[in-house]
Amino acid sequence: MFPDGFDMGSLLQQAQQMQQQMEEAQRALGGQRVTGTAGGGLVKATVTGLGELIGLEIAKEAVDPDDTETLADLVVAAVRDANQAAERLQQEKMGPLGSAFGGLGPGGAGGPGGGLPAF
Repeated sequence: MFPDGFDMGSLLQQAQQMQQQMEEAQRALGGQRVTGTAGGGLVKATVTGLGELIGLEIAKEAVDPDDTETLADLVVAAVRDANQAAERLQQEKMGPLGSAFGGLGPGGAGGPGGGLPAF
């Protein structure tokens, strides 16, 4: 089944080391903050390095009771901008390790529906 000289124990040990490195990187990214903006800075969204929304600032000038749709669009754009910054940070910090586990964003190791593989 396995070729001669194949060491399953060594393979499992390497996988466990990768999992530990991934968990350490996730903790570090979770402690970092990035900000995205929209509308020339009228709306600012702050997320962790893992993409969790932790802050939202809306300037008074962005609020028009007769046009809440534009405000909603600005909020979505600012959050999207912040998440893109978080993804860039993840790539910078994780490199190939992040892609080995499917990334950290939604559906990846750090997002909903994701999770590190069990070893």
